[in-house]
Amino acid sequence: MTTATLQTPTSRTYPSLRAAWIPLAALCLAFFVEMVDNTLLSIALPTIGRDLGGGTTALQWVTGAYSLTFGGLLLTAGSLADRLGRRRVLLIGLAAFGSVSLCVVLVSTAGELIALRAVLGIAAAAMAPITNSLVFRLFDDSALRMRAMTVMIVVGMSGFVLGPLLGGTALAHVGWEWLLVVNAPIALIACIGVRLGVPADRPEDLTSDRLDLPGAVLSVGAIGLACYSLTSGVEHGWLSTTTLASIIGAVVASVAFVWHERRSAAPMLDLRLFSNGTVRGAALAQIGTSIAMASVMFGLILHFQYAYGWSPVRAGLANLPMIVTMLLATPLSEWLARRFGHRIACLVGAACLAGALAGLSWGVDHGYAVIAACMVLMTIGLRTVMTICAVALVGAMPSNRTSIGAALNDTAQEVGSSVGTAVVGTLIAALVTSQLPAGTWTGDLVASFFHGERIIYALLAVLVGLITAGGALSLTNSHSVEEHPVEEAA
Repeated sequence: MTTATLQTPTSRTYPSLRAAWIPLAALCLAFFVEMVDNTLLSIALPTIGRDLGGGTTALQWVTGAYSLTFGGLLLTAGSLADRLGRRRVLLIGLAAFGSVSLCVVLVSTAGELIALRAVLGIAAAAMAPITNSLVFRLFDDSALRMRAMTVMIVVGMSGFVLGPLLGGTALAHVGWEWLLVVNAPIALIACIGVRLGVPADRPEDLTSDRLDLPGAVLSVGAIGLACYSLTSGVEHGWLSTTTLASIIGAVVASVAFVWHERRSAAPMLDLRLFSNGTVRGAALAQIGTSIAMASVMFGLILHFQYAYGWSPVRAGLANLPMIVTMLLATPLSEWLARRFGHRIACLVGAACLAGALAGLSWGVDHGYAVIAACMVLMTIGLRTVMTICAVALVGAMPSNRTSIGAALNDTAQEVGSSVGTAVVGTLIAALVTSQLPAGTWTGDLVASFFHGERIIYALLAVLVGLITAGGALSLTNSHSVEEHPVEEAA
């Protein structure tokens, strides 16, 4: 018979993707919903701003609060999973994610929504690195691992891009609160699939090192204060006590984190791993790609709905070039990797990202066709760099540290997302307006917005190009999907 059957959850691995369809679908669903939630509310920002009375900064934090707690706690969640069990932590995260999402019906102010999003980010942090790590462990065969990881990455990236389209379509029929309520049944379905199909971790696959709580606190403090500094600069002035204190706090927390991790007997993140060029370069390149994706997603949502005056549905449909390219670019990305190797392929991707952002800098006031072309170019760059770097980074980790490896990959992406959203929101507030007006914009305000976008995307083209290319240069010339794992320290 050719019909695939599901192995019991006590089985170690699956012989094919078809045999693993239940756990693979459940893990993809869990990853999809957490990535969709990154951008799902972005299409509803104007509606939320009108309903809850939020300005530019508040709207920035509606999206940024999720990315901030998500990114800040990913390393901690990955560390917990490698100690307590990956399936156990994932099930707890899914349960919390679904339950907290239902609380949106009680929200009545922008501050309450920001707090809810922050808590959702905490729950999602217990899901993202574990889903990637468990997919990696469903198979022994390296080719199957690559295909499964590719499926996961495409699903996750598609979810990030599909968020505005799904949100815009839903807003035509229901209130924005339902964009979060729907998380509950999705999380429940994913829970059932994980419980039925994903094998429990064996004790020998986990680490017995104690949890590094000081490291977790310092990492969250460093990321949080750094992102808050950008907002505080506009709200209170760049030389104000609040802004300077935030900047100093971020620097101190970062230095303290490095100092502590170097001296800890059981560090949350073994910094010696960064001596491996693949780990170092892949993480850096992921930051660059996520800065590009988050900044463009946040900026263009405002562009389409405010400057163009489009409805949420039409603004969501405007992202179709990214969605289609995300699905169709796989053969091109794989060909680049096989033909030129990881380093050159990622450099090509970095050039696509920088070129797309430079094109947007010129094209924001030249019509949608130019913007769509830039979306396609940027997505090719995203698809190439993100896929190669994610697989290479997880493959370069010791066998009992795959969760922390996946967490490092996701942390790099979420740090980039937080920075990208913060930079665009801050610069719009500084260059255009700190309070987004309701209704139709005046011609002068639209012109001012276009001018601000040109400056923003030009700066991002340089920043993203340097970061992503710098990371790509540290990768190997491997033409395969496998990197040699670093030896685990005794």
